[in-house]
Amino acid sequence: MINLEETKEQETDLDKVYEYDEFPDKVSRRYDHCNSAYFKSSVKGGIFLRECRECGMKKSI
Repeated sequence: MINLEETKEQETDLDKVYEYDEFPDKVSRRYDHCNSAYFKSSVKGGIFLRECRECGMKKSI
């Protein structure tokens, strides 16, 4: 039987910028893909972008 959580993680596109409202953290301030809390953040055009330094996953907050 295929676990839905595992399938969702396998389908994560690390080049895409995810909207936090649509794809919130499972554990606060930890990335779902690698469970890292080490990220860099930037603001451009009024959009706060958070990027994981481990896996490169990006979320627009």
